[in-house]
Amino acid sequence: MFQDVVNFIKNIYDTDEFISLHEPRFIGHEKQYLNDCIDSTFVSSVGKFVDQFEQIIAQKMGIKYAVATSNGTSALHMCLILADVNSNDEVITQPLTFIATCNAITYIGAKPIFVDVDLDTMGLSPESLEAFLQQNCTIEDGQCHNKTTGRIIKACIPMHTFGHPCKIDEINQICQQWSICLIEDAAESLGSTYKGQHTGTFGKIAAISFNGNKIITSGGGGVIVTNNEELAKRAKHLTTTAKMPHKWEFDHDEIGYNYRMPNLNAALLVAQLEQLAGFVENKRQLAVRYQQFFAGQENIQFISEPKHCRSNYWLQSVLLENREQRNQFLDYTNEHGVMTRPIWKLMNKVRMFKNSQCANLQNSEYLEQNIVNISSSVTMKGVS
Repeated sequence: MFQDVVNFIKNIYDTDEFISLHEPRFIGHEKQYLNDCIDSTFVSSVGKFVDQFEQIIAQKMGIKYAVATSNGTSALHMCLILADVNSNDEVITQPLTFIATCNAITYIGAKPIFVDVDLDTMGLSPESLEAFLQQNCTIEDGQCHNKTTGRIIKACIPMHTFGHPCKIDEINQICQQWSICLIEDAAESLGSTYKGQHTGTFGKIAAISFNGNKIITSGGGGVIVTNNEELAKRAKHLTTTAKMPHKWEFDHDEIGYNYRMPNLNAALLVAQLEQLAGFVENKRQLAVRYQQFFAGQENIQFISEPKHCRSNYWLQSVLLENREQRNQFLDYTNEHGVMTRPIWKLMNKVRMFKNSQCANLQNSEYLEQNIVNISSSVTMKGVS
C-alpha cells in the first residue's frame, strides 16, 4: 500500500530523485528583479521593491495596509505589541501550531492558553473557545478576566493550518463579545479565502510568513496586514527601530525593533507575487489528484478543504488510522525517496509551555497522532 503512494508521488513529479516536502519555485522575474536591486545599491530595508511589495500584497488580499518584516515570527511579535499585549497578560491560541506562535507570545512575557481545534479545519474551534470563556472568564471594566489565573486575556491567535481557513468569522464574533483582540496567524494561508474573503483580513491585525517553504518565498520575510491606519503607521515606526524622521539626526522615541524586510528579499517577493495565482491553482489541481488517488486507498484519508473555504493547499496532508500506522508510513516513504513529516508536537507538551492552562484538547490529540504531510511542491506542469 505504501509503495503505491510512493509510486504515485514519483509519477506526479516525474522523477526518481528524492522528492522534498515543499520546494520553492523561481521561474519568473526573480533574477531580473534581484539584479535591478543590486544595481540600485539599495539592498537593505529601504528601496523600491519594499514599497512595491507592500502595495501589491495589500491589493491582492483586499486590505488597506501592509508592513513588510524580516520574518513571520517578527510580524507576529509586532502584532501582539500593537494589540497592547503586555507581560503577564494571556493569549488564547491552539496547541496544534508551529512553535513560532507561542514563541512570539513569550517574547512579550505573556502566557498562552490552549483551546482545541476543529477536526475539519485543524484550526481553532469556535465552540471550544466559547466553552472555555464561559467556564473560566468574566468581563470586568471592558476586559476579559480569567477567573482561574486572575490575569487579563488580551488576544486570541487562531492559525489557518496548512493553508486551510478556520471558522474565522465565528471566532471574530466571539472575540468581540469578550473584548479580546483577534490576531490572525495567517503565516501559511496566503491565497486562501473563507466565504470569499482572504484570510488575514478578519481580525484587527494579522501576520504572514515567506519562509523558504511557504507558497511564495523570499528566503525569509513576513508581513503585517491591517485595515487600521494608526496600527499600520505604528507598525512601520516600531519595525524601523522607532527612529524619528529627520534629515540627519538619530533620535528614537521608544524601544523599537530592527524588523524591516531588506529590499533584496522584497525583490524576490514581488516576482513571486506575480506567480501566486498560478501557484495556488497548481496546488489545488495537485489536491484533486491526491484526493482521487487516496479515495482508492484503505485506511488513509486525504484532507480536503473545509466548507466555505478556498484553500491554497500549502501543505497537502493525509490522516492515518493510528500512531503506529502513521510511523510506518513516515518510515517507508522517507526511506524510499519521498519526504513526509508528521504534524507538530502539541505546544502544551513542549517543555516551555507544559504548565499552560488548557481546555479539553481531544481533537488536537487525535490529529497529532494521525496527520502526515506529503509532497506539496508546485509541479512544473501547467505553471508559467
